[in-house]
Amino acid sequence: MQELSAGGKTEAADVPARNEISVVTGAFGFTGKSIAQRLLSRGESVRTLTAHPERFDPFGGTVEVSPFNFADRSTLVRSLRGASTLYNTYWIRFPYRQVTYEEALANTRVLLGAAEEAGLRRIVHLSITNPSEESPHAYFRGKAILEREIRASSLSHAILRPTVIFGTEDILINNIGWFLRRFPLFLVPGSGDYGLQPVFVEDVAELVVEAGDREDNTTIDAVGPETYTFEALVRLIGEKLGSRAKIIHAAPRLALALSDVVGRIVRDVILTRDELEGLMANLLVSKGEPTGRTSFSSWLEANSATVGRRYASELARRYRAAK
Repeated sequence: MQELSAGGKTEAADVPARNEISVVTGAFGFTGKSIAQRLLSRGESVRTLTAHPERFDPFGGTVEVSPFNFADRSTLVRSLRGASTLYNTYWIRFPYRQVTYEEALANTRVLLGAAEEAGLRRIVHLSITNPSEESPHAYFRGKAILEREIRASSLSHAILRPTVIFGTEDILINNIGWFLRRFPLFLVPGSGDYGLQPVFVEDVAELVVEAGDREDNTTIDAVGPETYTFEALVRLIGEKLGSRAKIIHAAPRLALALSDVVGRIVRDVILTRDELEGLMANLLVSKGEPTGRTSFSSWLEANSATVGRRYASELARRYRAAK
């Protein structure tokens, strides 16, 4: 892997020029942007499929942009044709208005079929740790269904299973910091002893790109080197940010209700029941060895001045028109 500084920058490295075309879904988003940047840095041509082609282009026009066009398969096939690898980050964090998990599943099936028809060599798909088709949690259940369908496709494939991804533009870690900076109390749902194993976005991107180079069908947990209980993670963030907020335990139902109240104020969905139950069931911890090497503690130390300074809105990123 390339060297990463504590601040999260990719150090310069000599990489051979490549003439391949790669497609990254959501290349203007958090994880997709890091994947696209790594591909560009080694000389690949990059296309993106996005729900928001009108939004700010961080690549200055070097990435070819097309809308998803799930309803028009022939157009979707044309946007994929000529590419060798599809890096798929498409999914939804929670249902919103007419956008449901069922629709996200159907859309991904269309995308997978279009990739086969367009003659792509490989798909690298971002899933989640511990998915299961028997899961009571729709997010994890949907991810497991997609994994099965990808394995049944004609494409060579790699499935990457990240936990909580952190980095400069993440939502979860940033918003924990935002709460700790602005409120006198921080409510930890339940015991707080459930775990999570955060992974740095650049480590995920490098694992994803490396997986794209492989020929074998593989499934890899993309997880960082440190595991925390949720309470320990919150306390570490509070300490590094100099927060004076008192951290107290509350019933999960109360924590969800209060997050809903604040969500109405900031016009966002802060936390869902499905997300909280998945976290409390220890589904964001891997049973395998760490595959990322950037520690959350060192990254937080280097970025404590900026974490939580501004609220990061999921709805603004995904569903509201860019200003």
